[in-house]
Amino acid sequence: MPKIKTHSGAKKRFSVTKSGKVKRAKMNRRHILNKMTTKRKRGLRKAAYADQTNVAQIKRLIPYM
Repeated sequence: MPKIKTHSGAKKRFSVTKSGKVKRAKMNRRHILNKMTTKRKRGLRKAAYADQTNVAQIKRLIPYM
């Protein structure tokens, strides 16, 4: 069988941990940050995990990670 192409948008946004969880960045960290509190911006730096309902679909997009 031929190789499956990796979705280039997904490979930039997601990574898979050793335990199989899908790691993602949090949203709202691009622009208009001066109205946001420092505490909130600091919390957005931390990584988050993708919801279980989306994990199977994301893993299909990044098959070799």
